[in-house]
Amino acid sequence: MPDTLTAFALNCSLKPSSASEASSTDRMIADLLAALEPRGVTGEVERVLDHDVKPGVESDMGDGDGWPALREKIVAADIFILGTPIWMGQPSSVAKRVLERLDAFLGEADDKGRMPAAGKVALVAVVGNEDGAHHCHAACFQSLNDVGFTIPANAGCYWVGEAMGSVDYKDLETTPEKVRQTLDMAASNAAHLARLLRMSVYPGVS
Repeated sequence: MPDTLTAFALNCSLKPSSASEASSTDRMIADLLAALEPRGVTGEVERVLDHDVKPGVESDMGDGDGWPALREKIVAADIFILGTPIWMGQPSSVAKRVLERLDAFLGEADDKGRMPAAGKVALVAVVGNEDGAHHCHAACFQSLNDVGFTIPANAGCYWVGEAMGSVDYKDLETTPEKVRQTLDMAASNAAHLARLLRMSVYPGVS
């Protein structure tokens, strides 16, 4: 397909890959990347806790900070995917740290006022065994929009199981039809919008 796009996803699970445990957030991100692939989007995912991302609101917090390498991949991609579990009705603390680090974009605008995320599309994928997916989307999308990302229509993907239940998204034998439809719509809209933004960038202000 012409005009191949790239997507970069961050898995904001509370456990690093070294925990050797399957991640429902990983599966949701993988399902979303699979929905993007036939639409000409190649994707990559990193688990945030595999990197020493320091607390703070700067793009580089000094020696040993693992954020700059992740930031570089975010800025290079056409589509950024933030994947988070729900804990106590909230995005994970790891997701909140990612948003805090993205806050640095507010002070990194170019001479036309465009932040590093200008022209980049953002999606948010949420999983959990409790209510709160819409709240998580609202919190994440507001922050992502504040720092320059563009949010397509129907950009929120989620699955929530029975409250306090023992079945996680990663345990499902098949993806529920409504979830699959949501993933497909988010992927279609994100790819469409990213192509439009690539062809015609935001003009900024004088």
